[in-house]
Amino acid sequence: MKTTTQTFPLGQIVMTRALASEFNNTKHLHQFVIQSIKRHKSCDWGDTNHHDSEMNDYAVKHKERVLSSYNLPKHINLVGQSRIWIITEWDRSVTTVLFPSDY
Repeated sequence: MKTTTQTFPLGQIVMTRALASEFNNTKHLHQFVIQSIKRHKSCDWGDTNHHDSEMNDYAVKHKERVLSSYNLPKHINLVGQSRIWIITEWDRSVTTVLFPSDY
């Protein structure tokens, strides 16, 4: 996990309908999503590769779109889902939490 004091605005935080449906029905998903949003805001890009992490660092400094990826822990068992993405738009007006299959 990356440690930094750098943060950036998230704007309005929203989630896709598919994630929202699971959010209310899956134990521990709520806590995982909140923790992942906090990590995203503090520039901890989760389970992205080195290249994507560097691209996100650049995007924060140059006001471009930022995408983090967080693998679901084993105790959160969702059929067909293994991670969530968090995307903050370039203008920092909105941050969307979603499953990659929602993209």
